[in-house]
Amino acid sequence: MNTAPVFAVVGHPNKGKSSVVATLSQNDAIAIALEPGTTRKRQSYPLSVDGKTLYTLVDTPGFQRPRRVLEWLEAHSVSASDHNDTVRAFVQQHQGDGRFTDECELLAPLLDGAGIIYVVDGSVPYSAEHEAEMTILRWTGQPSLALINSIGPDDHSETWQAALGQFFQVVRKFDAVRAPFEQHLSLLRAFGQLEPDWEQALDQATHFLSEQRKQRRALAAGMIAKALKDMMSFQAKRTLTLEQVSGTSDHILADELRQRWYQYQRQREQALRVEVEHLYQHQHIRRQEAELEWHSDHDLFSEDTRKHWAVSKRYLATAGFGAGAVSGAGLDALTLGSSLGAGALVGGLIGAAGSYLYGDRFTLPALNIGLVRDGLKTATFGPVQDSQFGYVVLGRAVDHWWHINHRNHAGRGLLDLEPADHHWLERLDKKSRQTIQRTLDKCRKQQPLDASQTHKFNDAIELCLSVYDDWRLNRT
Repeated sequence: MNTAPVFAVVGHPNKGKSSVVATLSQNDAIAIALEPGTTRKRQSYPLSVDGKTLYTLVDTPGFQRPRRVLEWLEAHSVSASDHNDTVRAFVQQHQGDGRFTDECELLAPLLDGAGIIYVVDGSVPYSAEHEAEMTILRWTGQPSLALINSIGPDDHSETWQAALGQFFQVVRKFDAVRAPFEQHLSLLRAFGQLEPDWEQALDQATHFLSEQRKQRRALAAGMIAKALKDMMSFQAKRTLTLEQVSGTSDHILADELRQRWYQYQRQREQALRVEVEHLYQHQHIRRQEAELEWHSDHDLFSEDTRKHWAVSKRYLATAGFGAGAVSGAGLDALTLGSSLGAGALVGGLIGAAGSYLYGDRFTLPALNIGLVRDGLKTATFGPVQDSQFGYVVLGRAVDHWWHINHRNHAGRGLLDLEPADHHWLERLDKKSRQTIQRTLDKCRKQQPLDASQTHKFNDAIELCLSVYDDWRLNRT
């Protein structure tokens, strides 16, 4: 089969069909509501990667009168060999009949060759009406699997498992809102086993989706790295004439530029949030997060922010030693090695000591008024002189990425980014720590990064994502 597989998601009204479609098609724009009948017309949602459609999900209305439909089918069938033709005859005869509009809508894609994903709510008891639905689906002859998507608090999944097993070769529990990514791939592999014509296409689909996930992590790391560089190096500026300088106090000028600096940092961080969400095709997330806030005009962060996101003095000492040693190595090069490594050692010790002491400093940038030039003066605020700022931004960004990376597109709840703690960063290898610290130092000094340094920084941030992911998933 050359065309991409098509799966119709069918079942009783209000049992999570649209949620399954949203998750498997990575589309958070699909309407999901608690009241029955939200979906009245079938709607196709293709999932594409790099312009290639891997498969298509069809969201369908729910069964309304399954027992009446089954009665009609049984009355017009002669033998099992004509079941598919009988279903087709039913649809053709009842098109436009208001009594069976929903049944005609959900059966049409099956008659066109779509596979069946039958969704039930495992929190409600099994009933004979569901058996009528499953019998109708079996009459179509299409490959099918069943998903138990429990919506409420009760659990009748064992009864459902036994009943569904009589009609479907594959029965899986699948929470559309919380199912991990590997379960998505598992469903595709299961369908490939049910329909040999789809096996190759679905093997390719699982491969493409796995690669897409890796690519997204790398791209997200690049976005975070770029935002960090922008925020660490940003400088609020204002050019004034001599008259403006004499008429504006340093205090007023500092306050104006400080507020501009605050605003930029907050806006740049929020822009990063949206970039990462859109990368993962989350277009409609409602997010709640404590914005970057400063304890006072002279203190970089509040005590809570330090507690949750700032790194320890021990961490800074380790990272600072590496950054200092690199700069000290220049002395060894100039003396053709006659210092026997003393330059690197001294540079490392100075860097470590500075970073260690720096761990207790959370001060903001200071106002600087430049020299007169052509009758003008330039006032600047920034860049930030505290590397802890970068670690706070990094921690918040990595935590946000983690929630987005693990959020299914059926999720409609508020994304509440509650602070974790920073201890995960100490799991990072020494080389990556030093790369991050060295880069943050360069940015706050407004020193440019070459292509190699940028690449290493991006790799270090991507490793942060991996380390944080492992930490969150494995912590007890």
